[in-house]
Order: sequence, then structure tokens, then C-alpha cells
Amino acid sequence: MRILAAPDKFRGTASAPEVAAAVAVAGRTVGATTHEVPLSDGGEGFLDVFGGANRTTTVTGPLGAPVEAGWRLAGRTAVIEMARASGLALVGGAEGNDPLAASTVGTGELIAAAVDAGARRVFIGHGGSATTDGGLPALRALSPAARLRGVELVAAVDVRTAFFDAAEVFGPQKGATPSQVALLSRRLERLAQVYLEDHGVDVTALEGAGAAGGLAGGLATVGASIVSGFELIADELDLAAEVEAADLVVTGEGFVDEASFQGKVVGGLAALAAEYDVPVLVVAGEVFDGVDHRVPSVSLVRACGRDRALADTAACITEVVAAHLAGLDR
Repeated sequence: MRILAAPDKFRGTASAPEVAAAVAVAGRTVGATTHEVPLSDGGEGFLDVFGGANRTTTVTGPLGAPVEAGWRLAGRTAVIEMARASGLALVGGAEGNDPLAASTVGTGELIAAAVDAGARRVFIGHGGSATTDGGLPALRALSPAARLRGVELVAAVDVRTAFFDAAEVFGPQKGATPSQVALLSRRLERLAQVYLEDHGVDVTALEGAGAAGGLAGGLATVGASIVSGFELIADELDLAAEVEAADLVVTGEGFVDEASFQGKVVGGLAALAAEYDVPVLVVAGEVFDGVDHRVPSVSLVRACGRDRALADTAACITEVVAAHLAGLDR
């Protein structure tokens, strides 16, 4: 049996590589060969999918303190995870954030560093941001715009959120109070008009422009394309060929619900597996919205109990996948 282990992260408990490795351990219990392909949908882990950082640049963090941000340059392609420069984790989460002041300037500095180093194609993963600034500070860090001539910018996103909706949808997760959400929304409305007047780009018409607090929309005004992070990764890794060669695809993430089938790893991989008529197993910390009726799914909380699922995630993954494989052998 050939297993393709292609999971997303289980946020807070296991990285995508750790999950894939746990699946491989289960595969060995039945003599299967497992190909480990950790994935991301454009959020955390995006950089690791492409091999991890091989460059580091000091940039301005989301609240102004300098941060050491890792990124990757391979040939003339750069891979950047905006959370490394402007992420919520850098300020200690929502409790430590100032949602009105949080800035993407460091992400702009990171893109500029990549371009100055010779990159002519730059992938920017958009998950985990502390910011709702519409990307304007990032654009200022990238000026003059002439430096971007001949550079392909690709904003990899995992949401379809509109530019105007970024504050309402994501602001509370970044520590914004209701009154701050209202203020941030008004800022985005004004900024959209500025972008239209100055760049001739209507960011309100672009699906996913609200990703990373509107950063995707801001980058689109200087020529970036906004694409599904999963689809970008699938193309770059030739994931279709990996799926076609497998006898079983195992994927998963911490929480699986209907949103997991809207631009996320689980939904994208399940659709790809269905296209090639390859069985799929979804492993999740928890499963909601009756998704287990859509695709074969297993909940670690249900199988191992909540405490153990959180404290010993990798071992639980190995156990549930091994049990599934044993059932296939009967």
C-alpha cells in the first residue's frame, strides 16, 4: 500500500510535518510505504512547505519592535510568510496586540529584501496576521513602485473575505473591540477609495482581498495576483501526481467543518482524491457540521479523549490511522 500523508497543521498541538510523520508510523504497522507531504493553505506553515527559511532579514514587527524574519530564496523565487514579519504570535496573541496600530510595514520590508536579492517571483502566505491596515504600510515600504517592475507577486490566501469585511470578520480575533472594529472598517472603506483613485484598482471587487487584514488587496494594487494558497502549493508540488500514485490519501487539520471545504487543505485534497478515485481519510482534532458524512473522518477527541488528544496528538494520530489501516486489511 502507498499512503500519501498530506496534512495541514493541528494549530497549537502538532505541525504539519509532525502529523505526516505520525501517519507514516501508522503506515509501517501494515507494511505500507508513506510519502510525507506536509501542506498549508497559505497560513502558518506556508514557508515550511517549500523547504523552510534559508535567509533571515531584520524587519519592523507589527507593533514597531524589530524582528528577525526567516524567508526563502531558491533560484529567482522567494517565499515569504507574512506572519514571520507581521504576525499575531509576534505580539503574544490578541491580548498583547494593539489592533489599531498593528502594521504590515515589516512584510513590505521583507518583500523588498527578496526583490533586492534578485527574486522575480515572490509568493506571500497571508495567514496569522496581527494587522487590519489594508496593506498600506507594506506598500510604503516597497516604494518606489519601479522596483517591482518585472516582478511577479502572488498573494496566497486561504479565505474569500472581501476587503471591506476584513475588520468585522477577523478584527475580534486580533483583539479589536466592537468600537475598534467599526473604526477599522471605516479605515478600510477610505483606503479602498484611495487605492481606486491612486492605482485604478477596485479592491472591493477582488475575492480574498481581505486576507491578512486587507494586505492581499493592498498588494493587488501594485500588480499582485490573489490566489488560493492550496491551489498554488498543489501546482508547485505537482500534488495531482502524488495523489494519482497513492492507494490512500490521509489529510487533516485541528478542526474540520464546512469551512474546511472552502479553500483549505482538507477540502482541496479531498476533491483532488475524488478526481483520481483514490480513497481519503481525514483526521482532525474535532469534526463539526456533519462533515464525517461527506468524507471518511475521525475525531481525535472522540477517539482518544480531549485531554490526550491535546497533550499527545501525534500518538493519537498514529493510533487512529493504524486502526483504520487494520480495518482495510480485514
